[in-house]
Amino acid sequence: MTDPRLQLVLPEEHVPDDERMHSVELQCVREYLGLTLQALADYLGVTARTVRHWESGTYLIPDTVRVAIESLEVETGEYVGMLVEHLKTTPDPAVVVCRSDEQYQAAGNGTAPYTARWHRQVVMRAVIEVPGVRIIEHQEQT
Repeated sequence: MTDPRLQLVLPEEHVPDDERMHSVELQCVREYLGLTLQALADYLGVTARTVRHWESGTYLIPDTVRVAIESLEVETGEYVGMLVEHLKTTPDPAVVVCRSDEQYQAAGNGTAPYTARWHRQVVMRAVIEVPGVRIIEHQEQT
């Protein structure tokens, strides 16, 4: 099923070529967001193979993808901002991270596309802005 956000833009012929997302741009943004090919594919409602073809330049990237990616960038940026503000006001700030998606989901996190990798990337963006933050590995409760 395709994400409804992908249907909110003008038809392809109305987008100037210089505003189209290019393959390397998609790959850079995906990596910056900390998403795997599969996580981005799940978010966009396509296969990982399709994302791979977009990133390799085999297929043109639909402009609807740019809109969805920009939305995801905004959501991620807002989360980073909230985390930074929280860490700035917390004495002896620390952030718990998970090594795997399974662990991240078991801890009550992780709805697509938000994976453990995405969260670690967000944490690093926040830690850069708030000196002295400790990063702690999530420990399973037994």
